[in-house]
Amino acid sequence: MNDITSDLITRIRNAQMVKHKTVDAPLSNMSERILKVLQSEGYISGYSIVKNEENRHPYMTIELKYYDNKPVICEIKRISKPGRRVYSSIKKLPLMRNGLGIYVLSTNKGVMSDTEARKQSLGGEVLFSVF
Repeated sequence: MNDITSDLITRIRNAQMVKHKTVDAPLSNMSERILKVLQSEGYISGYSIVKNEENRHPYMTIELKYYDNKPVICEIKRISKPGRRVYSSIKKLPLMRNGLGIYVLSTNKGVMSDTEARKQSLGGEVLFSVF
């Protein structure tokens, strides 16, 4: 697997399409940072790290969030890809759906939402958008 972020996004999107309560994903530092941002912004209920069980690699169990039996995440879209990296200063980054969604950025201070990056006046690689 080359792109951990796209794999995580796809797992979340596919699990919500079929209304699963949880989904498993491989453990990585980047995935864990992304899930912290999604949890703090209220797009997932939580996640837990499951250590080795019978020769399995560690993985994360993500608790998906629903409201009125509809997924909280309506759309999750990858922006920066391995073949085309997208970088933006925070001044040039528009609001996602007039503030109803977020961009997730990888900055030199870590992975954070665009609202947090605006507070700290940081730009960086735009990983994906969530609405």
